[in-house]
Amino acid sequence: MRIYFMGVCGTAMGNAALLARAAGHEVLGADAGVYPPMSTVLAEAGITVHEGYDPARLAQLAPDLVVIGNAMSRGHPEVEWLLESRALPYTSLPALLHDSVLCSRRNLVICGTHGKTTTTALTAFLLRENGRDPGYLIGGVPQDPPTGSHLGAAADPFVIEGDEYDSAFFDKRSKFIHYAPHIAVLNNLEFDHADIFRDLADVQRTFSHLTRIVPRNGWIVRNGDDASLAALGPTPWTRTVKVGTGEGNDLRLLAFAEDAHGAAFGLSWRGREWGTVHWAQPGLFNARNAAMAAAAAGLALYPDDPTRLQLSALARFRGVKRRQELHVDRPTLKVMEDFGHHPTALAETLQSFRARFPGHVIHAAFEPRSNTSRTKVMQSAFMRALALADEVYLGAVDRADKVKAEERFDAEALVQFLDSQGVHGHTAPTNDALLAQLQENIRAAGDQPQLVVFFTNGSFGGIIGRYVESVRG
Repeated sequence: MRIYFMGVCGTAMGNAALLARAAGHEVLGADAGVYPPMSTVLAEAGITVHEGYDPARLAQLAPDLVVIGNAMSRGHPEVEWLLESRALPYTSLPALLHDSVLCSRRNLVICGTHGKTTTTALTAFLLRENGRDPGYLIGGVPQDPPTGSHLGAAADPFVIEGDEYDSAFFDKRSKFIHYAPHIAVLNNLEFDHADIFRDLADVQRTFSHLTRIVPRNGWIVRNGDDASLAALGPTPWTRTVKVGTGEGNDLRLLAFAEDAHGAAFGLSWRGREWGTVHWAQPGLFNARNAAMAAAAAGLALYPDDPTRLQLSALARFRGVKRRQELHVDRPTLKVMEDFGHHPTALAETLQSFRARFPGHVIHAAFEPRSNTSRTKVMQSAFMRALALADEVYLGAVDRADKVKAEERFDAEALVQFLDSQGVHGHTAPTNDALLAQLQENIRAAGDQPQLVVFFTNGSFGGIIGRYVESVRG
């Protein structure tokens, strides 16, 4: 089959295109922005990528199927041509994945407001390190396993990141509804994606729908410490395993500790010691991700005794790019990049850095870029989270003209709150000007160790790379 991916350079779309190519299909696609690393990976796999969108070109290419990414909407030139001409069949990415891969596999679907990408990578990594060849699709760029997608052996599980965001402009169901879970991992649940969901109850509703399609011989692996997940109620149609720090969990995370040398924690399965993990990943949140991954991988391979899964490989796990990724590591200056765009994620990361980098002044640069963070919906929570830093740099609100002034993220109000907490807040008319402020403050800091962390789910106007290059040079 000849498959055309509309928006092929997106992480999920690109990795799905690679899966389709590995399955023997002829794959091509287009995107408005064609640039490395995804464009390079696609080219190496023999996938032709066209820059920009052109209905006439699409008609000439005449693929057997068009996959429409969820970033595409009405008004898009190729979308409008498809709808008007009815010349080519089209589908969403989640529907394609179901029909071409997931319908015949035992799927481990990794869900949650935070930690999906890291937990998906951890689950696939543990399965591989325990001698299996799982398939996987990771919504990021992992360092372990070595690629973002892999078909794997048909007899082994398939691990996929289960996003609650909608599937396409013509299918407003959450993506994970398509993914036919054998094991559904529910890492946590908070309100997010205010452009899609009305409130927390609306998010809980879609997670509840997911639990209802887990078969009776499968499992729901859920965070037993999360009140919003507990509120989903019992799931008597399948088996449930709870993971957390509190008593009453099937898998307990014990004695978490973190310092400048790394983190350590123990795992106990129904009162029986499973193992102790020493690793380099920061924070209790990542330890919980590892526990969720261990439970899912263990149940998939050894349903009668998941503790047969070996955990020693976790000491070698290198994480996912743009998730607490360390770009510069000097005694007096460390520079991190993090995909954080939800206040809980920011708070947990900053708390971890306090333990991991004692004595450092923490400079947190935050770009309000996601469809939720650009608004005031979580303004108070962002205030509390960013107050955990010493210096805060607020980037320009992305696509500010698309948000009404009275509904837009209020940087000045946040700066005033930070000042009341003894934290210095900085704003600037452009991200370039903000970078200049950051550079000047670091230069004036003297010999005291400094930690700079950039929080964004985008590029922050390119200032992250420029800053890293400036201090490396």
